[in-house]
Amino acid sequence: MTEVKKEVLEEVKEETCCTNQETTCKCEEQQETVNSQTDLLNRIEELQKENDKLKNEYAKAYADTENTRKRLMSDFELNKKYRIQSFALDILPVIDNLERSLKGPHENVDENYIKGIEMIYHQLIHALSKEGVEEVDTSGEFDANFHQALMVEKVEGVASNQVIEVLQKGYKLKDRILRAAMVKVSE
Repeated sequence: MTEVKKEVLEEVKEETCCTNQETTCKCEEQQETVNSQTDLLNRIEELQKENDKLKNEYAKAYADTENTRKRLMSDFELNKKYRIQSFALDILPVIDNLERSLKGPHENVDENYIKGIEMIYHQLIHALSKEGVEEVDTSGEFDANFHQALMVEKVEGVASNQVIEVLQKGYKLKDRILRAAMVKVSE
């Protein structure tokens, strides 16, 4: 029994049976009153426990909902940030082919045709850069996070582990690598 319950019972006993000991009938009625008050206090205690349990369940449900909301927002932000990734991966071979065509021999080709290919190439590069697609830096030392070494060659006057030739450009989308640069590295 809780302290409140005990105090209430003591007060009721003092007021009833202890002051009127002459009539037994009155004492029995008063005992019934004490019993009903005890039952009422027990019911109040049960309801308080149930209320605490429901508050706890509500808090858990609220926390689960908040965690789900945060996870969904995080997923949404990631999808928004990298939405162009699959398109960029599909368009990179097109850019490679445009670069090859611009590097090739142009003896019997109309100058306007070459200028048109250059314009298309620059528009594609500009459109991709607006979405966060950038070329991987290949100058300097070899970095396995951004470069893929296809060949190793000993070159006089060049320090070891330096990129000496780019065989295929690499690209990244914001902070994620789309395609590593394929390079030749000094030995």
